[in-house]
Amino acid sequence: MELFGTAGIRGDVVSKVTPDLALRVGQATGRDGETFVLGYDGRVTSPALANAMAAGLQSAGARVIRIGRVPTPTLAYASQGRHGVMITASHNPPTDNGIKVFADGTEYGDDDETRIEGRIEDGSTPTAWRDWGDTESVDYLDEYRDAVASYAESLGGDPSGLTVAVDCGNGMASVATPQVLRELGADVLATEANVDGTFPGRESKPTPETLSDFRRFVADTDADFGFGHDGDADRIVVVDADGDVIHEDTILAMLAEHYTRAADASDPVVVTTPNASGRIDERVEAAGGRVERIHLGSLHVGIADVRADATDETEVVFAAEPWKHIHTAFGGWIDGVASAAVLTRLFAEESVADRRAVISERPYEKVSVECPDDAKAETMARLESSLPETFPEADVSTEYGVRLSFDDGSWTLVRPSGTEPYVRVYAESDDIDALVADTTQAVRDAVAAVSAADA
Repeated sequence: MELFGTAGIRGDVVSKVTPDLALRVGQATGRDGETFVLGYDGRVTSPALANAMAAGLQSAGARVIRIGRVPTPTLAYASQGRHGVMITASHNPPTDNGIKVFADGTEYGDDDETRIEGRIEDGSTPTAWRDWGDTESVDYLDEYRDAVASYAESLGGDPSGLTVAVDCGNGMASVATPQVLRELGADVLATEANVDGTFPGRESKPTPETLSDFRRFVADTDADFGFGHDGDADRIVVVDADGDVIHEDTILAMLAEHYTRAADASDPVVVTTPNASGRIDERVEAAGGRVERIHLGSLHVGIADVRADATDETEVVFAAEPWKHIHTAFGGWIDGVASAAVLTRLFAEESVADRRAVISERPYEKVSVECPDDAKAETMARLESSLPETFPEADVSTEYGVRLSFDDGSWTLVRPSGTEPYVRVYAESDDIDALVADTTQAVRDAVAAVSAADA
């Protein structure tokens, strides 16, 4: 596909995600349903793009319920039982924007996105003038926040004795996470908690580097832990009381183990991605469940695949990729606000340190190797043969990139980025430096070989 990547459409608002594109996507998408909820994030360009999207949807015959400036999880929540469109570029810089499409609380899959792209290529046009849809404005934010708090209250313990720091990053978490945590009873210290689409406080993507000031803030206050969000509040990063970022797979393992142990079904399943740590498998298996993997950006596909093959005793209890969690008992969307609420309740029941103590944290590293987009396919084809030759002792899977697994629990994964000109290398091992060095060199050799062949 030319437009859709692993998380909807994203790009520069001058060269790609323009009002014209939003109009055309709206006209193509509006044919899919009678009613669409439409929301947008806090970026400077989002209101105008939302207007163009509304025009496209209505001119295709759809009724549009405009829910205003909200976190992406709020839009997903409101799309249950109908369709939805969110104008957001998530963690991208303020020069970008994007479009995500939902149906019944779940992001569109590859087949749906291919259908939309086909309609755009064919040249979607408005429906007959009598059939254009109407519009109204509805506030869903309060209902969503109450729903998150109500769901979290059934888990863990009472957080009334906890102090929780939240870095909203001038994004949409500002209107959701502090409010929900306060409703649960926690004392909340919120920073960058005003919505500003220029992201003056820090970059929109929460990383150990961009959260450096926040990490010092957590360490210098009496906060028990902290959360950092991206621009649209679907991602979450967790910081301990010392200001250290807890590895994303450790958080995933904590949540996966909790949901597995709490399940009533005898076959609880956690869906994750090939780059996720083996520590997740260890904790899920210890709790009596199993792990299924699906390629990045397709957690909803993995959930559907497991459910399609399920017995009466099978239940997908949780699904996640790093920093992006789907709490399946609450809904089918990635939700950083719900993650903050659930983790706060779990840490009230058992401390961060105690939950972390049972998790094996082998060294983990991710490296990006530059690779032109048009060279990715041939590079990966070469790696399917060269990597097994480099590591003849490894078990090899090529279902989602090239994943090599070793007898000592080490593994490495090589896959092309869906949004940037890189091939990603992921690795987990007690001897991480050697594994990363050998894998990265194999990738560089493959990229060079492809470039030489094209010269």
